[in-house]
Amino acid sequence: MGVKLAETAGFCMGVRRAVDIVLDIARAKGDEKIYTYGPLIHNPQTVELLKQRGIIPIDNIDDVDGGTIIIRAHGISSQERQKIKKKGMKIVDATCPRVARVQSIIKKYAFLGYTVLIAGDKNHPEVIGLLGYSSGRGIVISNKDEIDTLPELDKVCVVAQTTQTSGEYEELTEKIKKRFPSATAFNTICDSTERRQAEIDTLASEMDAMIVVGGRNSANTKRLAMISEGHGIPTFHIETVDELKKTRINGYNNIGVSAGASTPNWIIDRVIDYITQYREEENQKNLKKLYKLWVSAVRTDIYSAIGAGFLSLVGTYVQNLKTNILNILIAALYVYSMHTINRLQDKKFGRIKGGFREESYVRHSNVYLSVSLISLISALLFSFMNGLASFALLFFISLLGLLYNIRVFPQEWSLKKIGDIPGSKTLFIALAWAIVTVVVPQIEVSLEIHPRTVVAFMFVFTVVFAKSALSDMIDIQSDRLVGRETIPVVIGEDNTKKLLTGISALMGIVLIGSFFGRHTSSLSLALLASVFYIWICINLCVKRTRFPGVVLEGLLETNFVIAGLSTCLWIIVMKYVS
Repeated sequence: MGVKLAETAGFCMGVRRAVDIVLDIARAKGDEKIYTYGPLIHNPQTVELLKQRGIIPIDNIDDVDGGTIIIRAHGISSQERQKIKKKGMKIVDATCPRVARVQSIIKKYAFLGYTVLIAGDKNHPEVIGLLGYSSGRGIVISNKDEIDTLPELDKVCVVAQTTQTSGEYEELTEKIKKRFPSATAFNTICDSTERRQAEIDTLASEMDAMIVVGGRNSANTKRLAMISEGHGIPTFHIETVDELKKTRINGYNNIGVSAGASTPNWIIDRVIDYITQYREEENQKNLKKLYKLWVSAVRTDIYSAIGAGFLSLVGTYVQNLKTNILNILIAALYVYSMHTINRLQDKKFGRIKGGFREESYVRHSNVYLSVSLISLISALLFSFMNGLASFALLFFISLLGLLYNIRVFPQEWSLKKIGDIPGSKTLFIALAWAIVTVVVPQIEVSLEIHPRTVVAFMFVFTVVFAKSALSDMIDIQSDRLVGRETIPVVIGEDNTKKLLTGISALMGIVLIGSFFGRHTSSLSLALLASVFYIWICINLCVKRTRFPGVVLEGLLETNFVIAGLSTCLWIIVMKYVS
């Protein structure tokens, strides 16, 4: 069974713009009351998350007094806008620019004396808003039969709801022009809508079944489902992955997935993850057990722990230290415990459920907590066996890790915990990994800082920083919705890409320079493989390659394994050469 995700699935430009506007306001709102006139977008899950951020949808402007009101992506009528102004409320306009264009066309031609025919759904918020710009000269046409009931009209202008189906609109305009030959028609269907519809039309012809993800009140999502159904294949319109769990999808060799313009990436990712996991269980008798084991390790953070063990090996050999299995175990156990405990402590983590990690952590929280505490205690015990300096350092960074998601700042401060510091997550994770994989093995040997220790520290910091930042780029929509201020949220995706490219390039220069400067061995050159892999991962994340979330996360973490395997290969080659 194959799964193919439509490239156009997810937020369109107008929805993304509206959500970004609201989230920017939410970051700086303080105690100010913020409302949206109706739901910001047609996605109940996103609207619910915005409520948790203090952004409240209202249906009647008379229900509130004061504050800021955000005009949703569908727009509102000019009369409603005037009513808001009279109440003295601050207006933030998040109307989609494509919708605003249709509004201006209607306003212009109504002023010129045209009757404006609007092809769309009478009860849709966008259409209701568009009618408000027609000065009473607008008529909504929902189907071809309604054209025959129109009175004789002198001047006619035709526009479409931006999410109309292209084929239906063409048929409508063709019939309108037969009835009113001088009619002026505008193609006001959003180009994003047209691409989305064209893609699902092609995709549905190649698949055995289609899953369309989006709100049940989303007009464009319903039209996508209709196009798919037109191909005579089973089509499942779902809002969340929970609905898919109640649907039998076995028996279909190829499943296509598309999503409406208001469906966030995190919901789509969870659907893809579920289908992938379902297929793993369905095919576990085949030669996919190794893949399933790898995916399970990624889901449970065991793969991260393995990666930490590999990086400890890297740190040991870059610093020319003796191999100590305890150091590898300390790194693996510490990383596993800290990642797990902080996921359980992070209240924002459980707000978006259904992901490849969240659902498991929420469901089995007691098991994860017990295992993580045992891992942390074991790591501290092993470090004590290594020496007091190693134990003291590990105890200190463990304490900081445990405090990361616990309130430590005074009540009057806007920051409640260390984790609230913008961008701190990626920075602190990279520092902690570098300390436990490089400094902990070194500190029992010598307190002197050697150039090779600096190189090892920089290398581990770079690969972990890059992995964490790229993971945050993938999760930027959900992070913004729950108010998690990661580096991509704070500085933007483009700047994050530039930052990672620059840091990794600098690391490459350091590795080469340290070898030719005779500070490190030829292992530095072998580790360049990890630098190149960072660039590959940047490209994967920027292009939003449609791997399931768990697979993409695993691919990012694989860089730690690549570094470890490069070290192992170097050791073998050096032994053979010598």
